[in-house]
Amino acid sequence: MRFTRAELKRLLPALVVAVAIAAAGGVLVWSADASVAAAQRELTAARSERQRNTERLARIAEEEREVREKLDVYQRLKHLRILGEEDRLEWADTIARIRRERELLDLRYMVDRQKLLASVAGKPASVDFYSSTMKVSLALLHEEDLLRFLADLRASGNAYYSVRRCDVARTGQTPRGATMAPRLSAQCEIDLITIQDRGAKR
Repeated sequence: MRFTRAELKRLLPALVVAVAIAAAGGVLVWSADASVAAAQRELTAARSERQRNTERLARIAEEEREVREKLDVYQRLKHLRILGEEDRLEWADTIARIRRERELLDLRYMVDRQKLLASVAGKPASVDFYSSTMKVSLALLHEEDLLRFLADLRASGNAYYSVRRCDVARTGQTPRGATMAPRLSAQCEIDLITIQDRGAKR
């Protein structure tokens, strides 16, 4: 089909409008695609940021939990008064008090020199565990005297008392008249453990 020149002149404006509309439609489609792609990128970035924030919060919560647990342990150790330098004078007072309150017939002891058990790395400095071995000799009316003595030592809280060994033997003595005679003797070795936080001294 062939158009005359006059018909083409009449169709030209409509063709121009159609081309313009098609071009505008193309631009709109491209713009929409670009907007969708940008929105998708922003959504992906937002999800990644949210994931990072969630992981960061989880790490912070875990670190806070660990700090609370360590602080709780530290406070308990502090309450037991086993942090810091050993206090042999307090140990002597404690043993004298136990002997008096429990009315033990005979109690002798000797504390060996302090030695380093372990050094654990920490922040800002290491934590050192020390031990002094106490050798105790007791005269007992019955076995419960020994158990009460050890319980009183632990309750005194000026060191961590770790019983290494206790040997109990019969004395063979028999009571004479109104005099009480010890039926048993005990020989014990007890480690008195203290903890020194080097960082706390700075």
